[in-house]
Amino acid sequence: MTDNQPARPVAVLGTGLIGAAVARNLARKGFEVRAWNRSADKARALAADGVTPFDHATDAVRDAGIVVTVLKDGPAVIEAIAAARPGLAKGAIWLQLSTVGAEAIDTLAGLAAENGLVFYDAPVQGTRQPAEQGKLVILASGPDGGREAAQSIFDAIGQRTLWVSDTPGASSRLKLALNAFVFALTHGTAESLAIATALGVDPALVIGAVTGGPLDSGYFQGKGAAMLKGDHATSFSVENGVKDAKLVVEALAGTNVRADLAEAGLARFQRAADAGHGERDIAASFLA
Repeated sequence: MTDNQPARPVAVLGTGLIGAAVARNLARKGFEVRAWNRSADKARALAADGVTPFDHATDAVRDAGIVVTVLKDGPAVIEAIAAARPGLAKGAIWLQLSTVGAEAIDTLAGLAAENGLVFYDAPVQGTRQPAEQGKLVILASGPDGGREAAQSIFDAIGQRTLWVSDTPGASSRLKLALNAFVFALTHGTAESLAIATALGVDPALVIGAVTGGPLDSGYFQGKGAAMLKGDHATSFSVENGVKDAKLVVEALAGTNVRADLAEAGLARFQRAADAGHGERDIAASFLA
């Protein structure tokens, strides 16, 4: 443990694909980590990695200097913090890593203020593999005062931290813009391969033509290969794609921006989910 690491425990609330990897990486870096998940078995599975599981959120956060939330959406985070509330210590740092959208992040910032917590809006870029490798990109917003302690956590779970603002909310709004880009790349790849197939052309030739050129990227190669192989092992699910695409569209209500691609992408994700692919990776956009 380095001088920058907190002496008090770190509580991780939410141990799904990303949360479990976050908890493991923190434990590997020498933090005392506690974990809670609504499905208790997921938290208990981390005991072998040096993480202490708790069946109740209140017990997980008791005496913790830092609380990390990594849950599906805003309502899930609100529910977890409500459950943890009796054990929350005044002045504890709350790092909110979930993608919750523009409206919910403001609600969470209000909850933090009500409970005397130092709040950081810090959604992450990256899915299961980057999380497991400790290579997430953290988009952080929050006050200067607790940044050193927050950064020690971010350094343990990510490869880079982008400090966006000293005001919580800015990072969650940036995350929506970035997700819109990711979804456009996903659907664009899927549709290009599907068009080639429909026109009687080997879709692998699309990947071959793009490879090494200005349109190429690691993301394109990874998702394109998964689509052609029918590999839908979940890194980021279609259901989460529906959720996050809705957050983008909802956040733009009342603005003068018409997000045509985001709206069409949401419809495509929803079509894939309705066809029974909700738990599969967003590469299943190819099946829509």
